[in-house]
Amino acid sequence: MKLVRTVHELRAWRTARTGSTIGFVPTMGYLHAGHLALVRRARAENDEVVVSIFVNPLQFGPHEDYERYPRDLARDLRLLEPEGVELVFAPPVEEMYPPGFATAVEVRGPLAERLEGAARPGHFRGVATVVTRLLNLVQPHRAYFGWKDAQQVLVVRRVVQDLALPVEIVAVPTVREADGLAMSSRNVYLSADERAAAAALPRALFAALARFQEGERDAEVLRQLVHAALAQTPVRLDYVSVSDRETFQELAQVDRPALLLVAAWVGTTRLIDNVPLDPVPA
Repeated sequence: MKLVRTVHELRAWRTARTGSTIGFVPTMGYLHAGHLALVRRARAENDEVVVSIFVNPLQFGPHEDYERYPRDLARDLRLLEPEGVELVFAPPVEEMYPPGFATAVEVRGPLAERLEGAARPGHFRGVATVVTRLLNLVQPHRAYFGWKDAQQVLVVRRVVQDLALPVEIVAVPTVREADGLAMSSRNVYLSADERAAAAALPRALFAALARFQEGERDAEVLRQLVHAALAQTPVRLDYVSVSDRETFQELAQVDRPALLLVAAWVGTTRLIDNVPLDPVPA
């Protein structure tokens, strides 16, 4: 496994791989089993795998956790070594955004402006910009993203479609802890008590999903089920949404593929999660 820190090194490596299919897993590091699921999917579907590790300052707001976001490159490399990864690209900020860098990629409309887009202004602009730059540098055949960040996946797919980038975006199902909590690098922020409380979030989602599977199609009923399930817990909801899976428009009735999405605070840690809602045609 080769570690490179510069664009020049990455391009030299990529130029020598003209006959190989490349799978790419972009990450911000502090890897967990969810990231490794992406790597294994990429390993199974491509000749060679590239993983990037870069905490992207452009997707953090001024009062968010950029400075304290967990970082441990040596640990990440130990986790990746046995996974058959050929290259790890771990650039410093000045390599990704050299002096004079002045370009941004932005998706407009509900897809990027609702939910996480509204809660974190500028977040998806930062995501779209860094992902576009990484895709142009790595030139993969496929790039792999976790479905926990469903809105991000769809924003990236929109960028790829609109800019005609020659890459397939592959979404991999959310990996969960034994108690259902979606794996996230930010889970490390949680104290023992907060970690126990956080398990209420997936329980609420899956309770609403069970009602949906029993036939409930009223989106407001499903949203209120989540609110009710969390009302007596330390989990503080930011939003509960039932959104069209392609446009992220809020739905009144679940009559098409949708997502039930939540964002919530547990202590000072903000967590997001979602479950798919797939109505069966009559």
